[in-house]
Amino acid sequence: MSDITPRSLRWRDSAPVRDEEIGRDDPLFVRAAARTMQVLSAFHGAEHPMSLSEVARAAGLDRSTTQRIVHTLRQLGYIQRDPRDSGYVPGIRIYDNIFDAMRLNRLIQPAVPLLLDLRRNVNERVDLSLIDDLRLVYAARLPPKREVLHAMLVGLGVPIYCTSAGWAVLSRLPEDEARDVIRRSDRKQYTARTLIDEEAIMEKAAEASCQGYVIAEEQLLPGEIGIGAAVVNAEGRPVAAINVTALLSDWTAEEFGRAVGPALVQTVSALNRR
Repeated sequence: MSDITPRSLRWRDSAPVRDEEIGRDDPLFVRAAARTMQVLSAFHGAEHPMSLSEVARAAGLDRSTTQRIVHTLRQLGYIQRDPRDSGYVPGIRIYDNIFDAMRLNRLIQPAVPLLLDLRRNVNERVDLSLIDDLRLVYAARLPPKREVLHAMLVGLGVPIYCTSAGWAVLSRLPEDEARDVIRRSDRKQYTARTLIDEEAIMEKAAEASCQGYVIAEEQLLPGEIGIGAAVVNAEGRPVAAINVTALLSDWTAEEFGRAVGPALVQTVSALNRR
């Protein structure tokens, strides 16, 4: 895949959640905990270590509150100073939480051997992503040898409305829910071919429903082609998606579908049974 800069990695809706937006009438809601998470989420869109004032501004908190939270998180190892002492960055303890989330997720562990088999068969990048409202978050990524940094980062999020995996997820939702996801999405055009029209996106979802997978060409990056299928739970609701990504210089859409589609459907079917 072509390399991309940190700026273009910010596909996810990365604005911190404001604690006043949720828990308004919930007596169990702890606002101090919410503000702590606002500080941690302030780094989502950062391109460099952040000063205390930048963290406060991104978190939507006053400087005094932010200073106390940052100090506490530094003491606990969840925030640290950049090695050059140019600002704050997430700390090493964050990785403990990532590891716990992955090892305790009942979908990821059984998926890994199936993803390895699929990658071995297609020799292209294979990703497992989990659904988070309007986006998909990569939870497992298996790159071929030619891959670059962005293709190995778990936790990166991409929009549902303009990805093959996202269209596959929409295909397994009731129509009113699928349209709600599309309408609430900030439909940006990342390339000249990015679909933003609601009906065009629904047509892609219908295509996924018909054949079990769907192909996306140059939706997020020029020169990239992807094929995605949804993973569902026992009730038939989508909970995740698997996609394979390659270069258009190596494949036509028709060739890609014939070569990868059956193996992808077989992998998703096996994971659904598990």
